[in-house]
Amino acid sequence: MRAKYALPAIAAVAVLLLSGCVDNSTPSPGGSAEPTTSVTKDDDAAALLPAKIADSGTLIIGTDPTYAPNEFKDEAGTPIGWGIEIAAAVAAKLGLEPEYQVSKFDNIIPSVTGGKVNIGVSSFTDNVEREKVVDFVNYYTAGIQWASAKGNDVDPDDACGLKVAVQATTYEHTDEVPAKSDACVAAGKAPIDIKPFDTQDAATNAVVLGQVDAMSADSPVTLYAISKTEGELQLAGETFDVAPYGIAVGKDSGLAEAIQAALQSMVDDGSYAEILDAWGVSDGGIDEITINAAANG
Repeated sequence: MRAKYALPAIAAVAVLLLSGCVDNSTPSPGGSAEPTTSVTKDDDAAALLPAKIADSGTLIIGTDPTYAPNEFKDEAGTPIGWGIEIAAAVAAKLGLEPEYQVSKFDNIIPSVTGGKVNIGVSSFTDNVEREKVVDFVNYYTAGIQWASAKGNDVDPDDACGLKVAVQATTYEHTDEVPAKSDACVAAGKAPIDIKPFDTQDAATNAVVLGQVDAMSADSPVTLYAISKTEGELQLAGETFDVAPYGIAVGKDSGLAEAIQAALQSMVDDGSYAEILDAWGVSDGGIDEITINAAANG
């Protein structure tokens, strides 16, 4: 994805091997966390805001910007990515200024439930377990996609005994790969050796360095990683387990309806599609913004 920003193959790999991490500092199409398209306030959506948030004038957004191209940082350390631009556009629709609070992925939902942030935007897969503690406003669909080192063919459905990198606490770490490993054990085969890393960059780089056999991540993330390591990684199998992304909000807080209305306004006026198109991730775009699709779908 976004091949025009890819690093030269030989030089890029040398940098990766020396630095120990994949470079995800490429600026966004818009060059900042601001939406790449003009977004105007939607008064009907703003009217749905809880009074406390409306009066504050600010939408506090929790994010873990280590998951390019969805959420990551530019060279100045500013959160960017298409997920960040969606969040900024939602704030604009609601007449609010976005304020980002960066934290580890597994701290975001507790921050939402504890009132430290208003929403969590960090490529959350909406599932029934998470819906027990937060509500999700669904804004995108993504599948799971594995990758392996070039020339090392890996079948995600037959990875018994292999080392597989994941970003810690993601769905791939907590559900998808463990389920595959359990199936291996049930079949009398060796379990998958799951290797969690704090950031997706580190997980990707483990494949490049040959420390693991493959990685599992959301489809736009894996495709972006392949493009950024020109020639070092390859797709492993097809995309599977397509599921909705959701913006996390406090359970029954009333904020979900305002976020839903803001996003639907973006879908209707075309600003939503413009952001996805600018990042090359339009395949996962949706026409109807829903709430808690895992339970209600």
